Amino acid sequence: MALTITDDCINCDLCEDECPNQAIQMGEAYYQINAARCTECVGHYDNPSCVAVCPVDCIIPDPSHRESLAQLADKYVALQG
Repeated sequence: MALTITDDCINCDLCEDECPNQAIQMGEAYYQINAARCTECVGHYDNPSCVAVCPVDCIIPDPSHRESLAQLADKYVALQG
């Protein structure tokens, strides 16, 4: 499942640089995650790096983008070209 950033985001700028898939960008009011690029760091790290650096715990699983570990791994392979 892709991750999403809630409106509790304080725009600390830590998550954007942490994302190995470049899935995080500044939105109109706070950072947002592009679900098509988010693999929850599968293929890169054991755990999502954005979650690890978030000081307010506002990065959560996105219930509208449910994916299995195998689907996330396939997405990682596709993104790597």
